[in-house]
Amino acid sequence: MKILHVVGARPNFMKAAPVLDAMEIKGARQTLVHTGQHYDENMSQVFFDELGMPQPDVNLNVGSGSHAFQTGEVMKRIEKVMLDQNPTLVLVYGDVNSTVAAALVASKLHIQVGHVEAGLRSFDRTMPEEINRLLTDQISDLLFIHSPEARDNLTAEGVEEGKIHFVGNTMIDTLVRLLPMAKKSNVLEKIGLDDDSQYVLSTMHRPSNVDNKQKLGSILHALHGISRRHTVVWPAHPRTIERISEFGLNVENKNVRMIDPVGYLDFLCLQDNAAAVVTDSGGIQEETTFLGVPCFTVRPNTERPVTLSQGTNQLFPDNLDALADAVRVAAQHRKAAGQTPQYWDGKAAGRIADVLVKSDVSC
Repeated sequence: MKILHVVGARPNFMKAAPVLDAMEIKGARQTLVHTGQHYDENMSQVFFDELGMPQPDVNLNVGSGSHAFQTGEVMKRIEKVMLDQNPTLVLVYGDVNSTVAAALVASKLHIQVGHVEAGLRSFDRTMPEEINRLLTDQISDLLFIHSPEARDNLTAEGVEEGKIHFVGNTMIDTLVRLLPMAKKSNVLEKIGLDDDSQYVLSTMHRPSNVDNKQKLGSILHALHGISRRHTVVWPAHPRTIERISEFGLNVENKNVRMIDPVGYLDFLCLQDNAAAVVTDSGGIQEETTFLGVPCFTVRPNTERPVTLSQGTNQLFPDNLDALADAVRVAAQHRKAAGQTPQYWDGKAAGRIADVLVKSDVSC
């Protein structure tokens, strides 16, 4: 079996790392391709180092750009790699531009495609990630899902039942493996906090939140409200910092600590110790559910409804003035009520490996 793994952004790295390990145990020949969609050290290299992933065999160095630019460049550059490598299977992860681009090229070259984290749907086609999910799932041969509703979404779209495999969440595999190391992080000390500090962790990066001056202003106002009771720790995405400056918004508040992006271990430590998390990230909705930390998602929808029905997540699309009170109530309990979804147990990658070994993908 010869597998070509395609990653391009930080969430991909956490999902792919355990699969690479599991397939190495099975004796598969593997090639790791990094498209370079996230390309600076804080956004990429540090994650390879901390996750213990091998250095990419190929880096396409695509860099930043519009959705069309990134998708087109990945398609152009990865075609030669696939022709040279001639893999029996291309594994793609999540819903970024690199995912759909690699899946399209592989499909047209008649190479089987496996999609890890298939079947997620927000049902909001204004989100570019939703288009990537829909297209990737339609051309994939093996669809690995991490929650039961994903199966319902796929079968409703005409995907054959036999292609769908409920394996669990490989991102949680990475969390389970590295949480003991994250607990030893000194990130709290570095930002002037300690284990007893009551702080709220925040991240924002989605265009619908940060590219709209009024919405971003409302989010900043809500974080200032939260900061009256809790320190707000905000590892700020470069995109968000650019928009705050461009819009002339005020972030001067000693209780809102904007810090540079941090590595996976430091960020996991920040999540685990937070009184609550305010975010628009899909992956953080999952991680906080596993950690039992209250999560407030500033979006009108989520492609991860299991984090609402079973986990600790709440959607907060509007009325952000009420967010401070909601956070205050949740923070009183520190760990939120909820349960861990089925197969979010650190063993999902092993189930994927078992499916691949039993399938005819190696023929």
